[in-house]
Amino acid sequence: MVSKPAPDATRRSERSRRAIYAAALALVGEVGYPKTTVEAIAARAGVGKQTIYRWWSSKADVLLEAFLDLAGQSAQAVGQEADAVPDTGDLAADLKAVLRATVDELFDPRFEVPARALAAEGVVNEQLGREVVAKLLEPQLQLYVARLRSAQDAGAVRADVDPRIALELFVSPLAQRWLQRSGPVSYAYTDTLVEYALHGIAPR
Repeated sequence: MVSKPAPDATRRSERSRRAIYAAALALVGEVGYPKTTVEAIAARAGVGKQTIYRWWSSKADVLLEAFLDLAGQSAQAVGQEADAVPDTGDLAADLKAVLRATVDELFDPRFEVPARALAAEGVVNEQLGREVVAKLLEPQLQLYVARLRSAQDAGAVRADVDPRIALELFVSPLAQRWLQRSGPVSYAYTDTLVEYALHGIAPR
């Protein structure tokens, strides 16, 4: 009698986890954050509610982890590391490359629809807004901080510059234009943001 191989619990768990990610992102885009529930996520993913609560404490945690996973996939797709801004020695080129990848991510339907829903809710839901900043946004911004500090060490950025403030010269305008749809968002636009941030607007 041929014995059957034992079920691979690890693989099954990974399938369930990815189904939950997909369900959470889809639902928040379709019905908004307030109407997205753990029960609805579980039903869409085809898992039990207890499965979700075994891995996460709230729907916010599910969504934030799903976004992080999606960002990691996007970075891999363009050959970048998800946990670092490239450091080739050319600061402008590195920043432009990352911001171009960000443009692609912002307009990827898998990301754009749920991201807009979460951002809108974060404006009126202070607790969620703080969680988004602490768990999703700030860790990403710290990657820019690390790259700018590296540039300071190399003499490419003034030593008295605060990297956390400086990064907002190119990250914040992009976020605002994307969120408010106040103008076109393109590679040329983000390249220009980097040029203005690094070289200013006064005559050279």
